[in-house]
Amino acid sequence: MRNSNIDLYGNGVSTGLDQTALGRIATGLTPQDVILSAADKSVLQRLGERVASLAGTAEMEEKRRLWKGHNALAGNRPLVFCDPENGWNEIITDDLMECTGRLARRWEMDLRKEIFWGEEMGDDRPVEASFVVPYTVLPDDWGLKTVFHHSELADGAQSWEGPLQDYDRDFPKLRAPRVQVDWETTRGCLALAREAFGTTLDVQLQGTWWWSLGLTLPAVMLRGLTNLLMDFAAQPDELKALLSFVSNAHLQKLDELEREGLLSLNNNGTYVGSGGFGYTDELPGSGFDGHVRCRDLWGFAESQETVCVSPDMYAAYVFPYEQPILARFGLNCYGCCEALDARWQTVKRHHNLRRVSCSPWADLGKMAACLENKYILSLKPNPVELACEAINEEQLRAGLRRALEITRGCVVEIIMKDNHTISKRPEHVTRWCRIAKEEALRAGGE
Repeated sequence: MRNSNIDLYGNGVSTGLDQTALGRIATGLTPQDVILSAADKSVLQRLGERVASLAGTAEMEEKRRLWKGHNALAGNRPLVFCDPENGWNEIITDDLMECTGRLARRWEMDLRKEIFWGEEMGDDRPVEASFVVPYTVLPDDWGLKTVFHHSELADGAQSWEGPLQDYDRDFPKLRAPRVQVDWETTRGCLALAREAFGTTLDVQLQGTWWWSLGLTLPAVMLRGLTNLLMDFAAQPDELKALLSFVSNAHLQKLDELEREGLLSLNNNGTYVGSGGFGYTDELPGSGFDGHVRCRDLWGFAESQETVCVSPDMYAAYVFPYEQPILARFGLNCYGCCEALDARWQTVKRHHNLRRVSCSPWADLGKMAACLENKYILSLKPNPVELACEAINEEQLRAGLRRALEITRGCVVEIIMKDNHTISKRPEHVTRWCRIAKEEALRAGGE
């Protein structure tokens, strides 16, 4: 599952419409949080110039071309992408950071990631000469409040209490969330970014309002995981009512975002689905006049929380309420960590499906036979391979080679993600990328 690091003015990725934006309003801010000092601005300008220089190289243009062909099912060699996620904190450590302000440090981290991708990572991710400022918004209000209990450990687990404990009593209290943009903060951040980067980077206000449009994560946050799974057998009608409510709330949110002009194209270097990038000439859709509609975008849904639910129950309870959401989009991605081989006959009915996740828990042979060269097979090696103090390169190479033999004839991308640690060894990710690229080239294609 993609991490949901929604930080002040951050460029993290949210996990659903219940946590919509890439920024949030926070209280108790000091002036230092929202002002760029001259020293911090100088650091950002210098790093921005490095990003712009990398983005303009022939290498990056070639990577963009490869992703466009890949997304068009052109049959190039398997493409490789690595996002270490939490492992970034072990690559770009505090001693490498120069800025002191909270906002400046968040932006510095974003720039240093781009530079690492462009200079050291060795995967197929292009660097772009742009800097995205997200909207700052209030969290979605579903009418019921989920209560979280955090571990005493700094990065420990957390539990939560689903507030929808009794359908008869609590369901009427639910309401569809509305978009609530803090325009003062949003415009202030945009102005600061333009001041910091000038004409070096293309500063864009960009709305990425969801990572996934899946139904079951918001439902689980409201109902609780155990309760929701029991509902499939004990309260099936109530479960359908809940999933229908979440689906309609998503659709209303999409209507509002589209009507208010808050959507942004993702047919570029935007991360789409649970792996891969949006580069394509197939979007935006016909009749596009500059006002972005859902039909001009990649969409994405998954249902990881129902991984233990039978294919028939998924088809009866989940799919019917996903379907009208993904029907709004020009191209679609589906799946993340859940195995899809058993429910593929239902999943494949989604509108304009193009990218399909193949997690470490899926039957790779079955997935390859199902997808053939008609969809992108988004292969997810197990991230635990990079968590050890010393990686086993021979084992890594053998595993990738075996996977690429099984998927020969498919349109494959190899995505390393969901890393909680890389054992404080940045060389793990760079070495994995080099091995993966070597095996991708060996498998054939460009």
